[in-house]
Amino acid sequence: MGAYLDLAYVVAAVLFILGLKLLGRADSARRGNMLSALGMLIAVVATLLAGDMSWVWVAVGLGAGALIGTLAARLVQMTAMPEMVALFNGSGGLASMGVAAAEWVQDPQRGLGTAAAIAAAAIVGAVAASGSVVAWGKLSETLPGRPIRIPGQQFVTITLAAVGLAAAAWFAVDPTGTYAPWLLIGFSVIALLLGVLLVMPIGGADMPIVVSLLNAYSGLAASMAGFVLGNSALVVAGSLVGASGFILTNIMCKAMNRSLTNVLFGGFGGAPVSSGAEITGEVKPISAEDAYYILEAASNVVVVPGYGMAVAQAQHVVRELAEMLEKNGCEVRYAIHPVAGRMPGHMNVLLAEANVPYEQLVEPGDVNPTMEMVDVAIVIGANDVVNPAAREDSSSPLYGMPIINVDEARTTFVLKRSMNPGFSGVQNPLFFKPNTRMLFGDGKAMVSQLVSEFKDALGE
Repeated sequence: MGAYLDLAYVVAAVLFILGLKLLGRADSARRGNMLSALGMLIAVVATLLAGDMSWVWVAVGLGAGALIGTLAARLVQMTAMPEMVALFNGSGGLASMGVAAAEWVQDPQRGLGTAAAIAAAAIVGAVAASGSVVAWGKLSETLPGRPIRIPGQQFVTITLAAVGLAAAAWFAVDPTGTYAPWLLIGFSVIALLLGVLLVMPIGGADMPIVVSLLNAYSGLAASMAGFVLGNSALVVAGSLVGASGFILTNIMCKAMNRSLTNVLFGGFGGAPVSSGAEITGEVKPISAEDAYYILEAASNVVVVPGYGMAVAQAQHVVRELAEMLEKNGCEVRYAIHPVAGRMPGHMNVLLAEANVPYEQLVEPGDVNPTMEMVDVAIVIGANDVVNPAAREDSSSPLYGMPIINVDEARTTFVLKRSMNPGFSGVQNPLFFKPNTRMLFGDGKAMVSQLVSEFKDALGE
């Protein structure tokens, strides 16, 4: 049976790697997801067949998990997807923490390496669990999105980390000692507190980085749990999740002009948000009818989606507008900022749901050099990722963050409900630029009006 189990794990690992590669492109992401799911199914079935366990509890666990997952997939709105992903990350961390603790309770007679893996799984899993709950709170606006710090935040965090690591080291050296149970409980509780302290001082606008980082933590915890169980498939799966999460975190940091070191130690996003330099100028509203005449004459349009598009559920009418523009002989592209939305890839998922061709999606580095030749840039629900203050105002909290330079287009339409700033709370001088026109109202309703104008003109 051991040979068949190892073969199943090898097949599962290959499927994980192939699935991860396919997930790198929107047009192959579904196949990648299916391959990865198949790999996990093979690994789970092989483990269950090889293990000596109570099938009643296995059935209960599988049934409960399948029910929760199905309901989440069916009932959770796309706008709530970032919060759900955060909770899933936390669930993975909590599961790894529980597995590690249960293994020690079942058999405290562990060597130094296994005991250290138990401690690592418990600590990293606990940080991922509590940090994910805080991230969920900020994303869902159950908690304030602004950075929240306590007096002496860094001192408290460093002290708790030092005490927790010391307790974990003691536990690893003497896992059968009198104090071992209390040490395990102690550093687990400390890790839960650290997860809260590390995420609370991070501003809501930086949540995409936090989500990817917590994803990496949950993968790392799963890998450590795999070492504890002696399960190579779990080690491989956890390592892949952890490595890809850290790579994605690094990409997010570059997109936000953040330091990975500061992210790891919870030091970014904690400074008080200032409004930067005073913004002067005149806001120029425009009607959908007038916007149509400008779009009707355009030969090159760039659409920049943001979280507001997700809230308005406007992705389908945006694709319909693009089709109308293309029928009119216009080239349409979608400029996707890496941190648009509230989780990595949020806009890509929305546009894929609306069947937007993958070839029309471009990154800021691809579109910015030619932005001056763009006739119309349409900003739908995005704010911070198009804020010129990141490029022009050294006093702005966003200064240095790479943005999409829509202010350089010949005409820029901004679809917003009001003049309120974005998730970061920073005012946007784009709204006052001479080439900017504001389309105030619900994003879906305004785009639908533009589509109606085109249909009337085309006789559809």
